[in-house]
Amino acid sequence: MQQVKHLLESKGKEVYAVAPDAPVYDAIRQMAEKNVGALVVIKGSELVGIVSERDYARKVILKDRSSRDTPVADIMTPTVITVSTSATVDECMRLCTDSRLRHLPVLDGDRVVGVISIGDLVKAVISEQKQTINQLENYITS
Repeated sequence: MQQVKHLLESKGKEVYAVAPDAPVYDAIRQMAEKNVGALVVIKGSELVGIVSERDYARKVILKDRSSRDTPVADIMTPTVITVSTSATVDECMRLCTDSRLRHLPVLDGDRVVGVISIGDLVKAVISEQKQTINQLENYITS
C-alpha cells in the first residue's frame, strides 16, 4: 500500500501558503498562478488554517464581500485535518470521503511538508489497480 511520502516524492513537496492577514485577493491570485484549489494558511511557522476556492465562493462572493478588503483569516477553515507522511492512500481516501475534503496538508511533526489533493489520491489508486491487473493478467497467461 502506497504511503503519502511516496505521493510527495512523485508529485513534489512544494507547499503554497498564505498569511492569515493577507487579502483574499492575493490568495485567489496565487491559487490561479499555481493552478491549485487551496492554500495552507501559515502564521510564522505555524499552520493556522486552510483556504480554498470553495471558501472564496461561499464566504466572499455569495456574501458580497470584497476580496481586496477581506483578510484570509475571515474566510479560512481554522480547524485543519492533516495527515502524516506515513499515512496510506486508503486512509487518506477514507478521510477525504468521510470529512468531505479535497485537500490534506501533510505534516512532519509540526512542519507542513506538502499538500495532497483528492486528485492525487485517485491517481494513486488507479495506478495501483493497473499494477494489480497487470500482475493478474501475467499470472493467468503464464
